[in-house]
Amino acid sequence: MANELNALLGKGSDFQGKLTFEGSVRIDGRFTGEILTDGHLIIGEGAQVQAEIRVGTVQIYGNVTGNVTANDGVELHAPASLRGNIASPALHIDKGVFFDGACQMTTPKDDRNAPARPAPAPRPTPSLGQNLGGAAPMAAAMSQSQPVPTISSSPVRQSGVFTGEPTRSSGELPHKF
Repeated sequence: MANELNALLGKGSDFQGKLTFEGSVRIDGRFTGEILTDGHLIIGEGAQVQAEIRVGTVQIYGNVTGNVTANDGVELHAPASLRGNIASPALHIDKGVFFDGACQMTTPKDDRNAPARPAPAPRPTPSLGQNLGGAAPMAAAMSQSQPVPTISSSPVRQSGVFTGEPTRSSGELPHKF
């Protein structure tokens, strides 16, 4: 991001059309149309922009109506207002900003040639009444098997040490507790 501005559309200016540039441009007036650059765009406080914006980076302090696509990042600083969708690998929104739209996080420009990482496999989300092979089949199997032994007496505890073995009313379980 360069500190030097290549162009300025100052307060009171009104421009319609297609704006393409290199480097950095600041808009403080009114602009309607399309903005295309790999550079840096600053939309100043009080600016009124109605445009499809495709840039490297953009800082918005004014009012924008239109979609914003950035290769590197979008910054919305108070008292900015954006009515439109954002597609960018990085997004910063200050408190006090109005944003009405959707945001899609994209791959950074430097990583576009890197191999894509596979998406993790989705985990099933059970819904009411859905059988994922858990409780219902287990309940059916349990109803056909022998009853589960019950404990008839509790072990006795003295000074934090178990001194007795619980007795079972019917048979032994394969595990000792």
